[in-house]
Amino acid sequence: MDPLPSCGSAAPSFAPPQAVPPSNILVREASVDDADLIAHLTRVSWAEKVPARSSGHHEDVARVLHDLQLGGGFLLQVDGQMAGSVRWLRHDYEPSVWDILRMGVLPAFRGAGLSQHLLEAVIHHALAADVDELRLAVHTDQSRLVDLYAAFGFELAPELEYAHANPQEPAPLMMRKLLGR
Repeated sequence: MDPLPSCGSAAPSFAPPQAVPPSNILVREASVDDADLIAHLTRVSWAEKVPARSSGHHEDVARVLHDLQLGGGFLLQVDGQMAGSVRWLRHDYEPSVWDILRMGVLPAFRGAGLSQHLLEAVIHHALAADVDELRLAVHTDQSRLVDLYAAFGFELAPELEYAHANPQEPAPLMMRKLLGR
């Protein structure tokens, strides 16, 4: 396992929670100072969950910094412990479209529906920024996630190509949510 990156004064621990009461869940916007932490969270969250050929397993600080500078991200804390992250990028050719990327929750925190807090944060942030559309890609071997995203108003969009696709992987399933300003 990678060493825990520093993130300010006291580094949060990654110990599994005893319980996940909603009052102890915090989602905060990420800054460039969180790049080490986000890279670490992505690699650990994707281990044994996403195919080994996925580029998320090789996430580095440079990639995270790039994403945060051109888009943004959120961090998820549960009981004061870091539990997950998500990022978004403005679409290259359509600035009113954001691509949601690299959402992940650490293994110890899975099964409590915590990823919905990250997804909701991006949706609310996009609405406040007058974004027209959100897009995301689902690995073909994780098609069960289609139902999760559909519950938040995302629809399959087979006509779309994923702008950040890894050419060494099968093309992902594309989904979109129209925000209808």
